[in-house]
Amino acid sequence: PFCNIYSSFAQRAYDNIIHDMALLNLPVVLCLDRAGLVGEDGPTHHGAFDMAALRPIPHLTIASPMNEHELRNLMYSAQLPNQGSYVIRYPRGNGVLVDWKNPMEEIKTGTGRKLKDGDDIAVITIGPIGNDAAKAIAELEAEGKEQCEGKPLSIAHYDLRFLKPLDNSLLEEVGKKFKHIVTIEDGVRNGGMGSAVLEWMSDHGYQPTITRMGLPDDFVEHGTVSQLREIVHLDNNSIKETLKAVL
Repeated sequence: PFCNIYSSFAQRAYDNIIHDMALLNLPVVLCLDRAGLVGEDGPTHHGAFDMAALRPIPHLTIASPMNEHELRNLMYSAQLPNQGSYVIRYPRGNGVLVDWKNPMEEIKTGTGRKLKDGDDIAVITIGPIGNDAAKAIAELEAEGKEQCEGKPLSIAHYDLRFLKPLDNSLLEEVGKKFKHIVTIEDGVRNGGMGSAVLEWMSDHGYQPTITRMGLPDDFVEHGTVSQLREIVHLDNNSIKETLKAVL
């Protein structure tokens, strides 16, 4: 079964998710619509807490697609045999791809992907905010920002894709190569994806400087998504300024 529900409304069913789904490891696909900032629906409807709230629950697979192709592939993958309890979170609003239809393919559980190679900073994103990060990275590099050695700025970008289980190989690559990591998510910063990356790095003996970008420890008010992104410092300029400040 596919259970489709607003992210914010699923908060009321937290006990059911634990006891009636995850504890039994039932093959249910929980589709969380309106994940992240939803704009004009107001503070009660922002899907801010799902990743931080669901991450500690055993047996759950938690994924967030960056675009429509990824969403289709994840929904196909989630219904394959022996996938157990599976959560897919995706936003309200328009997509980013004009040609959104694709032959659906399996995405192996717990695998992220490297979208762009780089040498100076690693940016790790999850979900659709990865599109905004990719744009900010491209603009920043095109502006010709330079390191103190005079070399052009080089930023790597990883799409984590799965909050749980984490991609150990991807994070090991990042931990070995980079001294500076910026994590970007459209959920609360406290306990979310950035916290998961921090925990993984500490547990595995890596000590990079990690800057976490996400929703603040507060309730986000009413406004358009673009307005709210500026207010909570998750807009294009804020991402670029954060990356420059890390250097």
